[in-house]
Amino acid sequence: MSKKILVLDDDDDILDVVAYLLTENGYEVKTLNCGDTVFNHIKDFTPDLILMDVMLADMDGRTICREIKENHLTNLLPVILISGTHDLAAVLNLPGAPNDFIAKPFDVDQLLDAIKRQLGE
Repeated sequence: MSKKILVLDDDDDILDVVAYLLTENGYEVKTLNCGDTVFNHIKDFTPDLILMDVMLADMDGRTICREIKENHLTNLLPVILISGTHDLAAVLNLPGAPNDFIAKPFDVDQLLDAIKRQLGE
């Protein structure tokens, strides 16, 4: 059974490219272009990992990540944040921090390696 990845980004082109890339690598993918319903989608889709942009149109990905990590039902769910404007590497060990961080523009192999690492593959 393939691992499931929930991808959040407000740029539909990035969603399409990342979804294609992940699907081609054997993952089941669900995409969201806004963060306000993320917990509903986590409950319904039950992802194994969340890949999320920091700068969303309606919310801050860091806030969503913190809410995921502070919720006892979702705190073990790996979260990888992606950002072109924030360097989050320094905060990876703080409470509510993502499990990993990828800077934009990202290398495809780097992204896949981070996902595999977080999924224990």
